[in-house]
Amino acid sequence: MSILTSFTSLFKKQSKKTLLLPESLLLKKLYAVVQVIPHFHLFENIILYHHAKKIFLPLIILDEKRGIFLFEHKDWSYDDLKNSKIEKAKNVDSNNSNLAFDQAHHFIERKCNEIKHKSILPISNFLLMENINQDQYNHLETSIQALLPSKKIMFNDTDEQKILSKLENLSFSENKLPNINEILTTLFVQYAILDNKGTVHFASKEQRNFIDKALDDYTILESLPNTGKTSTILLKAIIENLKNPNYNIIIIKPTKYSCDILKKRLIDTIEYALIEIDISKINIITPRIFVKKYSKFEGLIICDDYLSYTEEFISQLEERREKNKIIIVKNSQNMQNNDLVKTYKSRSVLYEESNPHAKAIQIVSSLLKTVHVTDIAILAENPSKLKLKDDLEDFIGEDISFHDGEKCFIDQDINSLLLSSYKEMYALEKKYIILVDIDLVNVNELHYAYNLSQECVYVLYQNESDNLNLLRNNFESNKNKQRMARAT
Repeated sequence: MSILTSFTSLFKKQSKKTLLLPESLLLKKLYAVVQVIPHFHLFENIILYHHAKKIFLPLIILDEKRGIFLFEHKDWSYDDLKNSKIEKAKNVDSNNSNLAFDQAHHFIERKCNEIKHKSILPISNFLLMENINQDQYNHLETSIQALLPSKKIMFNDTDEQKILSKLENLSFSENKLPNINEILTTLFVQYAILDNKGTVHFASKEQRNFIDKALDDYTILESLPNTGKTSTILLKAIIENLKNPNYNIIIIKPTKYSCDILKKRLIDTIEYALIEIDISKINIITPRIFVKKYSKFEGLIICDDYLSYTEEFISQLEERREKNKIIIVKNSQNMQNNDLVKTYKSRSVLYEESNPHAKAIQIVSSLLKTVHVTDIAILAENPSKLKLKDDLEDFIGEDISFHDGEKCFIDQDINSLLLSSYKEMYALEKKYIILVDIDLVNVNELHYAYNLSQECVYVLYQNESDNLNLLRNNFESNKNKQRMARAT
């Protein structure tokens, strides 16, 4: 008689080998059940990270009502078990008919406690036993049935209704569970997006697919504005570092200011996630620094805001393709073939036909009755930018600062209304953006500027023009389609 003393979780072996779930009819039935239950969320072959450690989970279902379901595949046959005796391994907790997933339980509980300072979810365990049916199980020794309770096993003849019954027969948590976003962003920190306000969002399915996929030699990430492209490539850089801590990564941003903003988001994300990575391996730099100091660089180059760069720089970047993997990130101007779909901003837009200079002063004066000066930025080109500064300071009695994209974040005056040129504007997000001189900038700059505002953008013009029609027809059309995409 053989003794199966190895009934401890497969998860203990994951540091050496990743065991993927085999495709099977049983799995298909389980997936079919999950798809029709709105409060079930399934993740397959996923890694949890915490500090310097990680753990592989072949299959996990999050039930918004009951907590976490962990699944482990066992290829035991009836012949393996019928003449065997299973002994509980030492230090394995199998209370309440839980199966032996002790390492996974400990990892998840510690992770939740350190991030949220509480155990946010109850955890239950199930086995997937492809090679045993219910009748065969009924003929096994009672000692085996005691350690492998039927209610926690999906057999090869378990139908969809029975699968659902076993999942839903678990009792509800005594305490109210957190919302699904909090659960997901706590467990799967590699998909946790921190916005500028410190709010955490869970990445969309398209973002997660991009983050997880293997690196190609040359990749283009192209989508409409406000679909989370920068957040996606930031998480992509983090996950590639977690996979290979010695891998060198560069993220290119247009200005020093935009680099500083992204560096802060990188640090905030790592601190939230409680993961240990070598921050020196992820450098966020401007094109000028890249050309000047990284001529011999080998690794991953991520070029964000690609359409903002000069042809000369793009040519130099293309020359690096032989020794580097490259990700190009750029805004799309249509709804076709976008890599990311979900939008993360909803703003209003007001078109004002008037003298732009006078209208800008009037709008600022009106806004300051209800909002703070730090909520407002005006984009204009010289000489109107210089004249606006003088007139605004005289009219509203507030200091006005020029935003300089080539200055670091700490050197900027963030406590005043900002005036910026279109070439300096990158990462300059404000609640209210006022656009002046829209006919003096190229389409890509106008496209970017139009999408900076968090609440409302004012487009000021005196005459009809091609750029104005572009905003009205193209961008507004896309905005309406994005709104429809969010609704669905």
